[in-house]
Amino acid sequence: MNLNGFDLNLLRVFDALMRERSVTRAGERIGLSQPAVSAALNRLRHLVGDQLFVRRGNDMVPTPRAEDLSTPVRCALAEIEKAFVGGARFDPATAERTFTFMGADYFSMRLMPELARRISAVAPGIILRLLDSARGDVDRLLQEDLIDAALERPLQVPDWISSALLFTSPFVVIAAKGNPRLDGIAPGETIPLDLYCAMPQAIRSIDGSLNGFVDSALAGIGRRRRVVLALPHFHGIALSVAASGLIAAVPKQVADILPIGLGLAIYQAPVAMPEPDVRMYWHSRHDDDPGHRWIRAEIQAVLQPVQARS
Repeated sequence: MNLNGFDLNLLRVFDALMRERSVTRAGERIGLSQPAVSAALNRLRHLVGDQLFVRRGNDMVPTPRAEDLSTPVRCALAEIEKAFVGGARFDPATAERTFTFMGADYFSMRLMPELARRISAVAPGIILRLLDSARGDVDRLLQEDLIDAALERPLQVPDWISSALLFTSPFVVIAAKGNPRLDGIAPGETIPLDLYCAMPQAIRSIDGSLNGFVDSALAGIGRRRRVVLALPHFHGIALSVAASGLIAAVPKQVADILPIGLGLAIYQAPVAMPEPDVRMYWHSRHDDDPGHRWIRAEIQAVLQPVQARS
């Protein structure tokens, strides 16, 4: 392929299509109209000699050739951006950028409303997105720049991923107020071990697993509990507990923000459990990106009271 006069904007279009799998969304991502994206794709097809993307319903599915090109193109664009952004300043008031995060629904309730309020006041051109943590592989999503940061419990990550502590996450047990099996045990007290293991329980699980931190702690003293419900969202867990005889061990930060109207009581678990860190993970190529540093600082500022309380 002759690269004389090659338009680097075509690479931006290609990368946006790989990320969004939609001509319309790709255009929105890089500020081009749908016809302009389609025209750029046609030029790319001619230059590469491959369809690159094939329409399937509303999606644009990449061909094997497009998949092969994806990582080199993304890395090349990242290097170009790094070269030009190195000493640049970031002005929130005039910036136009989309930041995408991934995390549990806790962050939808505790982080995003306040973050959106802060950002809209000083940076009207910034768009924020939160993807559910069920989206999967953090390494891949960060490598491919599909997310700017993951908000997760401790992960085993390669050395090209940077991280920062957001808060520690002790567990408490929630139950419906008036649960007859907890009669005589005041909120805030510890549920006896035998009763705790006998009661039906719900667990937050994004992959359907019925085991978690609690089960590891119980196994350490030779005990097991009865998990009868697995759901991917903390809010769903809370609603289920409020409407039944279930109990659930959840992070204290989750229990703290559950609506009072649900009628839940908070108890202590009868077994010592680890208090895992919740961290923010991002690709180290963004360590010195002024915009990325700014949004990371904003996230930490919003969550600082959570860390203080924990």
